[in-house]
Amino acid sequence: MLDLKQFEIWFVTGSQDLYGEQTLRQVDEHSKEISQFFDRSEKVPVRVVFKPVVKSSDEIYKVIQEANTAQHCVGIVAWMHTFSPAKMWIRGLHALQKPLLHLHTQYNQDIPWNEIDMDFMNLNQSAHGDREFGFMMTRMRLNRKVLVGHWKQDQILEGLGQWARVAVSKYDLNGAKFARFGDNMREVAVTDGDKVAAEMAFGFSVNTYAVGDLVAVINQVGDQETERLVTEYGDTYKLADSLLKNGAQRASLYDAARIELGMRQFLTDGGFKGYTNTFEDLHGMKQLPGIASQRLMASGYGYAGEGDWKTSAMVRALKVMGSGLEGGNSFMEDYTYHFNPANNLVLGSHMLEICPTIASGRPSCEIHPLGIGGKEDPVRLVFNSGAGAAMNVSLIDMGNRFRLLVNEVEAVEAEHELPKLPVARVLWKPAPDIHTACAAWIYAGGAHHTVYSQNLNAEHMEMFAEMFDIELVVIDQDTRLRQFKNELRWSESHYGRKV
Repeated sequence: MLDLKQFEIWFVTGSQDLYGEQTLRQVDEHSKEISQFFDRSEKVPVRVVFKPVVKSSDEIYKVIQEANTAQHCVGIVAWMHTFSPAKMWIRGLHALQKPLLHLHTQYNQDIPWNEIDMDFMNLNQSAHGDREFGFMMTRMRLNRKVLVGHWKQDQILEGLGQWARVAVSKYDLNGAKFARFGDNMREVAVTDGDKVAAEMAFGFSVNTYAVGDLVAVINQVGDQETERLVTEYGDTYKLADSLLKNGAQRASLYDAARIELGMRQFLTDGGFKGYTNTFEDLHGMKQLPGIASQRLMASGYGYAGEGDWKTSAMVRALKVMGSGLEGGNSFMEDYTYHFNPANNLVLGSHMLEICPTIASGRPSCEIHPLGIGGKEDPVRLVFNSGAGAAMNVSLIDMGNRFRLLVNEVEAVEAEHELPKLPVARVLWKPAPDIHTACAAWIYAGGAHHTVYSQNLNAEHMEMFAEMFDIELVVIDQDTRLRQFKNELRWSESHYGRKV
């Protein structure tokens, strides 16, 4: 995946000329020390770049315009060390095109009880300087993240790191291209949507490409590179007996490898960051891409089945956010329930395409019949996913807006072998319970396709929704259906009942 250290956030400190040169030098020195501390922290995945203190409307506007056009800058962290009259910020904030984090901190952690004087008070005015700045952003109705605490505390470093990950994800989606091979699965509603509205809201484009164009690339894949990939399959996964050398279905493994190599070449040549396809449009392909889609996701590409370009884009977004973190992110589908009163569970899976980054243990490479698609039996990776906190995320087109729906879940180890289920799978308990969670999901119009994440949480999604100014709905341990339905009504009233 991406090396997030290629990206940077700018640390901008506000003050004014009222305090004199000595005070401003101290403000600058303190700001540099804080930004360098952030830059060295392992909890902050991007570079943190110090910018000299800004003291006027022109200086503020200039640094914000520079940030807007800086190739690797994904956002700005702003802090008011002293009092910075907020009318100076209006022009710059109007021009700001990148995410903003408002850091409400101060240089000193403790009050120096025996030494504090008016010089100290004159220098350390964040407690009310940041309130002046905060008022202006609220007055301008600007979305931003507010982070409160001393700058050396872990909660600040972790919060800054979370925000930086989401800012990189926003940057990555802007201008991203997603390929749609064929169209949406016939007659399905929730996986389709307004691609023009999506590009306006998120910055990524979705365009359709003929499966025949992909097949032409697949057919150009050479024997030597196919052989190398088949060898890699054998080294990486446990091959089913029929796929071993001299096995009865060994040829299918070569077909699957050619499909993966061809798809990877098509995506690379087109500069795509993700794709979607459908089993209803496979003309010219020998089998539905199973292991190909799984491994492409593991490489960082967005993917979702049946023409679901919205979920494909979200898979990419969460993979970027989670770069370098333990655990994975995958295309997912709620498949079936375990309604045992003593142990309610959801079985998440898909007919083939679950990302091996969420696998617990070494995946098995297998081949099994597939009752849809009308093609040869596809090769796929089969595995269980591990236990732990996770979430499911769904991006929904509500007609007049996009809704981001999140359900916090707790994954559990599979208690049974599932010997006849030939797909990758994960079991989880949705918060707050299966009955409330599923009803809330349905009330909110959540899709059956989601992104399943092991290494991100609802706070990442909250920042994501705020950066893109879209609706966020969260189902968690505090969810109560009566209140939840009221919140949906309030959102509908806020956004209007347009269709």
